[in-house]
Amino acid sequence: MGGSGTASAASAAGETAVLRKLSTLDRFLPLWIGVAMAAGLGLGSLLPSLNDWLDKLQVGTVSLPIAAGLLLMMYPVLAKVRYEDLGKMRDDGVSDRRFFGVSLFLSWVVGPLFMFALAWLLLADQPAYRTGVIIVGLARCIAMVLVWNDIARGDRERAAVLVVFNALFQVVAYSLLGYFYLTVLPGWLGFDTQGFQPGIWEIARTVLIFLGIPLAAGFLTRRIGLKRRGRDWYEHRFIPRIAPITLYGLLFTIVLLFAIQGDKITSQPLDVARIALPLLVYFAVMWIAGFAVGRLLRMPYAQTTSLAFTVASNDFELAIAVAVGVFGATSGQALAGVVGPLIEVPVLVGLVYVALWLARRLEWAQPRTVEETIAEQLAT
Repeated sequence: MGGSGTASAASAAGETAVLRKLSTLDRFLPLWIGVAMAAGLGLGSLLPSLNDWLDKLQVGTVSLPIAAGLLLMMYPVLAKVRYEDLGKMRDDGVSDRRFFGVSLFLSWVVGPLFMFALAWLLLADQPAYRTGVIIVGLARCIAMVLVWNDIARGDRERAAVLVVFNALFQVVAYSLLGYFYLTVLPGWLGFDTQGFQPGIWEIARTVLIFLGIPLAAGFLTRRIGLKRRGRDWYEHRFIPRIAPITLYGLLFTIVLLFAIQGDKITSQPLDVARIALPLLVYFAVMWIAGFAVGRLLRMPYAQTTSLAFTVASNDFELAIAVAVGVFGATSGQALAGVVGPLIEVPVLVGLVYVALWLARRLEWAQPRTVEETIAEQLAT
């Protein structure tokens, strides 16, 4: 083991440039969310009949304007996912089986269980908020984690493969996990869910609409774009043009949700703080757990960092879509979903600084070159 002077210098330089590598929209995302919340509350006060108008445009539990906002915020994220990288790995001496096994175990087993425990511990008397927080815990990371991973000098290839897997796996498994954690597990433990037990088809239908449709659109967009114009044009010209649509869709949705929930929020201002607490604990502890496991397994810095950010990040777009689609825009679950990115974004930006600081303060195993790996294989 040994730290590299060059790597330390690069990390030091990177630490001062973290925010500069984010776009203006991403850099101030918590601020934009706060402004959207305030705008929504103001809009609700100015137009008290807004909720009735949205109800007239409703299909199932979701009004069409909100559905449009949800779909808009999902599509650019899924068009950015590098589906073609699935199965492509760099041979750098780090066990793919160990890396992906640990990451998937922390993401799909430990993470949901931990959020379930936090929700019941801290929000036992608030079933709607509790359910919404659990929904956030079930939505695993997709493209946004690539931003944190890239700035923190993580392993880009392995993070990209995890994003592809999580996006595809959620289409199949999210409804099953939602049904298990919201209905089956509380029943086994004897917890009183107070009627908040959604059916498996309710969750599956929402996931198919708000993840399945943009996933198919994103996949086709990427495949056609790469084939006709090439990776350079797609990655550096097309994606930057459509990326802001995610934020616009998110802010539009938040404005509408807070407009129709204004009375509830203003009459119970501490509710947002109560929702934020388990989310804050979750993101911090999951990142620390991922980072600690990477260190225990003697992974190099890049792989340790990718592990930490992939297990700590969540797909807040999907969480909002499921909460709204299953429980409605006026529900406490929807409010909990909206609070998710308000907490996640600043926490993970702060953890990027922590990761870069640890890169310089700790000694790290160095990844092997392809030549070293081949030589080892020939020797055995």
